[in-house]
Amino acid sequence: MIRDPRMARRAAGVGARRPVWETGGVALFERDDRELMQQIVLLVDKDRPALESEGVAAAAIASVNAFLAQPDRPEWRQWAAVHFGKSVRRADARTFPKIVAEFAEPLGAVEGEARLEGGSDGGLAIAFVPAPKEELPKKIAKLQVSGTALPRTLGERAELLAAREDSTTPTPEPTERLPSADLPDGPEAGRNPSPAGEASPDGARAEREAGGAASPDAVVLVLNDTLGMSTGKACAQAAHALFAWLLDAIRRDHPRVDAWLEAGQPVSVRWAGADDFKDLQRQATGPLIRDAGRTEIETGSVTAFVV
Repeated sequence: MIRDPRMARRAAGVGARRPVWETGGVALFERDDRELMQQIVLLVDKDRPALESEGVAAAAIASVNAFLAQPDRPEWRQWAAVHFGKSVRRADARTFPKIVAEFAEPLGAVEGEARLEGGSDGGLAIAFVPAPKEELPKKIAKLQVSGTALPRTLGERAELLAAREDSTTPTPEPTERLPSADLPDGPEAGRNPSPAGEASPDGARAEREAGGAASPDAVVLVLNDTLGMSTGKACAQAAHALFAWLLDAIRRDHPRVDAWLEAGQPVSVRWAGADDFKDLQRQATGPLIRDAGRTEIETGSVTAFVV
């Protein structure tokens, strides 16, 4: 992880020398799987799960940290020359540190952390320099992509942990067993997405339960909560949005990047219902991110942006 903001700031300056990073304010789409992909591994600890917003923010921060650490590597220019893509995989508490220890240095991986005030123990992820999918080490390739889910609120987290604890208590009859309390599976697990056109009650509750307002230097990631994205999908879209914002800001508003790095890269996640998401687009300070439609959601759906 980049722990010295001055180091990250110098790295950002290197990446700003040429307009190869130009996005021109246009929407960015995910890229074809045959091209370079940035792999992101998210820690999903079943015994001490992060809140979803913490996991999403950690994945996005890890994504940009991998670039800031080594911006002159040729893979970045090749990757950013087309519609850059990311793949978010999950690792449990035993596997995650092994992935970090074995692959961080040789594959140019950097961690990202995020902790909400009043939240859980925080989110943790590691992101790699983009590489062809066929070159992915087997230990990383076998990590699951689909079905990643984290609890949205502190209340959901407490219920999840209570269910896990209860599931370890023996019952007299097999038919009376409590259902498995593993982290929920599927794109809609662990949440109650609002119908299109309605505000997101879960998003509002998450903001209240996290406690306090975001840092004045925070980058606010706005995610479309009407799409029912899984945690993994939301991580990828948030990473797209933060990366696109960073590349634009390096050229257009370098002092803003400096302030963000000096403040410790604070990131706030906002889950927006349809009306809120549409209204906030007018305040976007980076490109709108649209999905290629290969997995969970319809092609061209606007998924995320930064305000």
